[in-house]
Amino acid sequence: MSKDFLRDYQKDAVDKMRNGCILNGGVGSGKSRTGLYYYFKENGGRFINQNYVPMKNPQDLYIITTAMKRDSHEWDSELANYRMSTDSEQNKLYPGQKIIIDSWNNIKKYAEIHGAFFIFDEDRVCGSGAWVKAFQKIARGNNWIILSATPGDCWADYIPVFVANGFYKNKTEFCREHVVYSRFTKYPQIEKYLNTGRLIRLRDRILVDMNFERNTVPHHIDVYSKYDIPQYKDVIRNRWDPFKDEPIQQASQLCYILRRIVNTDESRVVALMEILEKTPRAIVFYNFDYEREMLLHLFWDDYGFEPNEFIGYEVAEWSGHAHQPVPDSDRWIYLVQYTAGCEGWNCIKTDTIIFFSQNYSYKVMEQASGRINRMNTPYKDLYYYHIKSRSGIDMAITKALNKKKKFNERKFVGWDNQ
Repeated sequence: MSKDFLRDYQKDAVDKMRNGCILNGGVGSGKSRTGLYYYFKENGGRFINQNYVPMKNPQDLYIITTAMKRDSHEWDSELANYRMSTDSEQNKLYPGQKIIIDSWNNIKKYAEIHGAFFIFDEDRVCGSGAWVKAFQKIARGNNWIILSATPGDCWADYIPVFVANGFYKNKTEFCREHVVYSRFTKYPQIEKYLNTGRLIRLRDRILVDMNFERNTVPHHIDVYSKYDIPQYKDVIRNRWDPFKDEPIQQASQLCYILRRIVNTDESRVVALMEILEKTPRAIVFYNFDYEREMLLHLFWDDYGFEPNEFIGYEVAEWSGHAHQPVPDSDRWIYLVQYTAGCEGWNCIKTDTIIFFSQNYSYKVMEQASGRINRMNTPYKDLYYYHIKSRSGIDMAITKALNKKKKFNERKFVGWDNQ
C-alpha cells in the first residue's frame, strides 16, 4: 500500500471494516477514499510498495450519495485514484465492470440489483420510509458499507442498519425488545430504551471509527440579534398565527411562528452584514424560504437580476430552488439551505461559515460545520458565527445542540398531550 495513498488511521479502519459496517469518520477524514479502498481490497486489489495491483473480476459498484456530491463529480475523482471510471470507454482496465453514482432520491431504482457492492455515502437510512425499504432490500442481496460522519442521534436511527445486519427481524421486533412509549401522547413517542447494554454491543460491532487529529482550530462565536418581544409574547399567550391570521393548534406550528418572528428581525440582517465586513468570502446556512428571500433581497437588486453593487459580493446558492457551484471570485457569499446542502460537498476557499439561524439537529449542524474543516484546507483557524436571539426558543435550541441532542418542539411548548 502506498504510504501517501492512505494515512495510518485510514489503513487501520480498512483492516477493521467488514460487510454491513458503518465507517464513522468526522467530516474531512477521507471516508470516500477509505471506503473505496475497502471495496478495492475485497475484490483483490492492492497497493504493494506503491505498486498498483489490479482487482480480479470486480463486482459492479453502486455509490449512493447526495445529489450535490453526485453533480460535483467528487466521487469520480476518488475513483480515478483506483484507475476506475463511470465512463465505460475510460474504464479499460475493468471492461466488464459497471460503476453507477446516483443520489438517495433515486435509490429505489436499484432495489432489484443482486451480487454487487454498494457504498452508501452520508447515512440517510433513518425511519421507515421508501429509502429505508429500498436500502434493506438492497442489503439482502449485495455487499455494502455505509459512510457517515454522524451515525445517529438516537437508538431508533440504528434500526434499519441493525435489521439489515440481521440483528433483528424487523422494526417491530426491535421495538418490542427495547422501546417504551409514552402513555400520555396522542402520537407514538419514545419515552425510553430498554437493555441499552445490548444496543451498545451491537453498535460497536458495526461501527468502525476513524481516529485522526485535525490541524485546524475552530472558533465558534455567538452573535446576538434582537427580536420583537411584544409580538413574541402575544403569540405564546393567544396561540394565534399573525402571518396566516388563524389559531395555532400544533406545537410545531407554534415553534415555526416563534422562529419566524426572531429570524426575520432586521437586527439579524445587520448582524450578518457586520460579520461580512470581516471576511471577503463566506458560506451562509439558513433553514426557511422566508430567510432565503431576505438574503437574496439583501444581496441582489430590486429586480433580482444583478448583484447589489453597494454590497459588492458575488452571490450563489444551493437550495431546493437552485443548484449553483461555489463562486471563484475574490468576494463571494454562498447561501446554503440546511436540508439541501449540509453534507456531501467541500469548500477550502474560505475560513468562515455564518449560521443565519440554527437547525434543530446537532447532527445537521455538525455536518454543516464540516464543509470547510477539511484535511487539505489552507486555513488553520476556522470561524463559525452563530446568529441568534436571546428569545426562549433560540436559547432552548442552543441548549439542546450543546448537549448534542435534537431540539424537541413538544417538550419546549409543553403540549405533551399532542
